[in-house]
Order: sequence, then C-alpha cells, then structure tokens
Amino acid sequence: MSWTEQLYRIYEQHYGKTDDTEPTLLPVAHSTANAQIELTISENGDFISAEKIDKSDAVTIIPVTEDSGARSSGVAPHPLMDKLIYIAKDYPQLAEGKKNDNTGYFKAYQELLTQWEKSDYNHPAVAAVSAYVKKGIVISDLVEAKVLETNENGKLNPDVKIAGIAQPDCFVRFRILYRNGNEPRTWADRTLQDAYISFNSTRMGKTDLCYALGEELPVTYKHPSKIRNAGDKAKLISSNDESGFTYRGRFANKEQALSVSYEFSQKAHNALKWLIARQGIAVDNTLTLVVWESALKQVPDITTSFSDVFADLGFDFDDTEQLYGDALVSAYKDKLQKTLFGHSNRLDPNSETIIMALDSATTGRLSMPIYTALSTSEFYKSVCKWHDETAWIRYNGKKKMQEVNSFSLSDIAECAFGTEQGKFISCKPEVKRDVYIRLIPCVIEGRRIPQDIVNALVTRATSPQMYSERYNWRRVLEVTCGMIRKNKIEHKEECSMALDKECRNRDYLFGRLLAVAEAAERSTYAKEEDRITNAMRFFNAFANRPSTGWDTIYKRLIPYFKKMENKNRIRYLSLIEEISAKMSREDFADNTKLKPEFLHAYSCQLNDIYTPKSEKAEETNDTQED
Repeated sequence: MSWTEQLYRIYEQHYGKTDDTEPTLLPVAHSTANAQIELTISENGDFISAEKIDKSDAVTIIPVTEDSGARSSGVAPHPLMDKLIYIAKDYPQLAEGKKNDNTGYFKAYQELLTQWEKSDYNHPAVAAVSAYVKKGIVISDLVEAKVLETNENGKLNPDVKIAGIAQPDCFVRFRILYRNGNEPRTWADRTLQDAYISFNSTRMGKTDLCYALGEELPVTYKHPSKIRNAGDKAKLISSNDESGFTYRGRFANKEQALSVSYEFSQKAHNALKWLIARQGIAVDNTLTLVVWESALKQVPDITTSFSDVFADLGFDFDDTEQLYGDALVSAYKDKLQKTLFGHSNRLDPNSETIIMALDSATTGRLSMPIYTALSTSEFYKSVCKWHDETAWIRYNGKKKMQEVNSFSLSDIAECAFGTEQGKFISCKPEVKRDVYIRLIPCVIEGRRIPQDIVNALVTRATSPQMYSERYNWRRVLEVTCGMIRKNKIEHKEECSMALDKECRNRDYLFGRLLAVAEAAERSTYAKEEDRITNAMRFFNAFANRPSTGWDTIYKRLIPYFKKMENKNRIRYLSLIEEISAKMSREDFADNTKLKPEFLHAYSCQLNDIYTPKSEKAEETNDTQED
C-alpha cells in the first residue's frame, strides 16, 4: 500500500473521532494559519473588541480554496479569515510603502465571501463577517482598540511587530458573539466548517479519473503545503514545472503524469499533518520523522536509547540495586525482551508500522528520504535487535552507578561528528540530519551501520585530549564501544560487554594495560582531584605506537606506585604482570597501530577494576558452581 493510501485510510478511520487532548484532524478544504489578531464582532457585523494573540494560541483552522490553500504569490483570498491586505478595505489609507494598494486583494476577498453568503450553504458567521468588512473600517477599529500602532504620519508603524510579524502582514481571525450562545470561535465551529465544505464542492472544476480511488472525481493539481507546521511552505506533490523535466519525456502533460482528486489529496495531506502534530519528531528545522502503527497504537521512538523507550512505554528504567558484570548484562537483555516483545504482543499481529521521514529539498519542496512499511512484529524485532546489539555498560552520573543501555541517534551523531561546545558536545544540524537518515534504516531494517561513522567515533575516542570535560570523552568512549560491538556482531564476531580475562589478542591486551595504568594513577589522587592522567595524556600516541607508548606511560607510573598503599601497589603491579604474561615477546614489541578492539578492552578492564570485590567473589563462586 502506498503512503498516500495509508494516510487516506488513517483519515477515513479517525476523522471526527479526535478529542480535545489531541491535535485536530483538519476537515477537507481547510488548513491552518498563524493568526496575530483576534477581532470580535456581533452577529449583525458590529465591532466589539480586538486583541493581539499570543504565539502559543496562534494556530488557527481556516477554510481555504483550491488556489488559496496552495498560494505562494499572486491574489488568492481565503474565504473568511485572512491577512489585513485582503480583509481591510481601508488598508491603502493606513498602510505605507509601494504595496499599499490592496484594491485587487479586497475585491477578490469580498467577491468570494459574497458568493458563499448567497449560496445555499450560508452561515450566520459568514453574514456577520461580510457585513463588517463592507464597512471598510477594519484597520481604523484596530488602531482605535490599540492593537495596531501608527507613526507620526498617521500610517501603520512598519517598525512595530505583533508576534514577530510586521503590522501590515498580520493575519486576522474572527470571533462572533451570537445571541443564542453558539460557538463564537469561527476557527472551531464545526457547523461553519461543514457549511464551507458543501459550498466549496460546488466550486470545484472539471472531473477526471482519480488514479488513487479509480473514480471520476473533481481533480486538483494544487496540493497543500503547511505539512510540518503552520509556517511550512514546502509541498510533497507539485506539478507546476511546465518547462523542466518533472514529467517531460515520459508524459505529454501533467494530467497524464498524475491525476488525483481534490478530496483524496486533502484527506491524505491532512492525515499526515495530524500524525506529525500528534507524534512527529522534529530532528532539526527541516527533517521531521513520523512513525505510526496502522491502528495508531503506541510504538517506541526509534531515535532514542532503550531507557527512554522503556520510560515512554510506561515503565521505570531505574534499578534499585546495582548489578555488575554478567548479571548487569543479563538483567538488561531480560528487560529488553519483556518490554518490547511484551508490548508488541498486545498489538494486532497483522498490523503494519510505517516509518516516514520528510526533509526540505528546497524552501518549496519536500523530499521523502525514508519511507518503509513493515509488519509490526518485524518492526519490533528489528528495534529489539538494535537495542541489544548496540548496548554497552555505561556510567550513569546522576545515579552514580553502572547500567547497560543503548544510545540515541543524537548521541551517535554528536559523538561521531560533534565538537565540544562549552560543557557539552554538539554537531551541526545538517550533519545530525544526515546521520539520522543513514542510521534509521539500521534501526528498522537491520542494515549494517555505516563504517565511516564507526571510524569517526574511533578517531575521537582515541583522542581524549580533544575534550576539556572528562565526562564528555567518557560519553564518546561508551558510544564508540557500543558501535564497535554492533559492527563486530554484524561481521559474525563474538563481542561481550564483560571483560575476557582469557583473551590473548595483542590489541585487547594492550587496551587492558592502558586501563590499569589509568586506574592505578587515578587511585593516588585526592577525592576532588580531576587532573589528567599520563594514560590520558599519551592515549593517542599509545594507540598509534603501543609498545613505545606503554614504555613511556609505565616509566611515569613508577612515582605513583611509591605513593600507594602496599595492597594497592601489589594489586596493580600484579594485574600488569598477569596481562603482560599473556602476550608474546613479538606482540609486546610490535609497534603497529592498535585496532579499535583495544577500546573495548580498555572500557571492560576499567569496569572490572571498579567492580566491588564482594561482587567479583560472587561471580567467581557462581562460575565455579556452574
């Protein structure tokens, strides 16, 4: 099923069923606009009051024509609510500048409003607005009400803005005070909306075959914008390129290329707008992601870490007891399976989950870099696999404890391509957008993680001196270890999060040695002391020339061994001896660059060193009993 059919079905199933707690699923022939002024009039069309609208309440549902719903330039009035240049007959008297003549705008607006008023689908609100605007005092009333401000010349002050919009460009919505107490907000009046839908249907142009529904219906070649938000000018479907190569070479004209009914286009686009407002994820100013299940049951956010998914599904990720090693990893896997598969079992096994990403190709065009529809069971299986294979043992600074968790796509993008900005790591929005587009298929379809992202992470993780804040580098290291683990699993290699004390791989052993050097020196520091260790200072040099690097680091460790208590000195020297004994003389002297696996070993060894002795003893006993 195509994306348009999916959206059309959503509209048919849910229109009229939404409540006040959800965004509004727009009626056909309606759109949204950000209003800056609210004008209240009586049922007879007399001015009562006016006020400025706060940005938080600006989004307004308005009736639109086929032309006005797609307007970007030219004269195309909305039928009831619009900008001052359309609704104010006295605009030329108070507006200043070259474009102060709105005669054509007001004439077109008044003609359309009059047509509606004289049709069989008139409404008291239409009659009230029509009677008021004919008086030609809209701007004068707004100035008198101190909503608009004039300068010393008696013209609208161009330097004054309302909610960031210059006064002459302000959008006006109407509130009608009826004697019978009917809904005064024209933008929320369902009877007014139904009246306009009926009126608009009488104005539609020629009929043709709708390719989507297979019926002869009034078609449109002007499709809606404002898909991601009320200020969005980009469109998903456009056929106004008469001279380019949009359809030329395949079809003689745009009618052959695409013929969609106005009603189908409206319903599909309005459903998409509703889904984005309801559950869309804005990655940055241009990229928007929306994921939905065919029955609109809750599905996990595919961009976050598992702890956030866990919380979104109504669970508490916090552990009351600190676990270590295999027990910690086992608890995470158990939690992952029970949460995601437990949640998916409550959904219809025949349902689908749709993933769609929308990006601005230009200011007027939307691209769809991602569109995937797959069974909900497959979706959950892929998401579970992602969180399982990318997880790593991480240090939670807030809880002061270790936990196993996966990483958000934002974590990966920032750590791979970001730079330290103050106390945090951030990357350019366009870079983050690109990483999201490349990683989302890895999450939902099980594709391999791009190697350049892994390489970028490894480069940063082996350069801790790039970061002034140690926790920033630790974050980079943890993300890198998670992605290296994912990369190794994809290549059918074993990769445990626990320390492998039997491993004799040169890269792994050098990584362990570096971790011991780090922990040994830091153990001599005062509690609040956070200066850089020699292991950190020579980290990059060690990664590129490990034999030479270890010789330098070990010589600088000797004074710190002298500072230690005897039991600590014995502990660390024994560890160094134990690890070194597993390495052949040739491997120890090999000065070639270390593979990324040494970062795994470094992280695992540090986690093992900081595991309390009692926990290690329990793990050893459990192993012996098995």
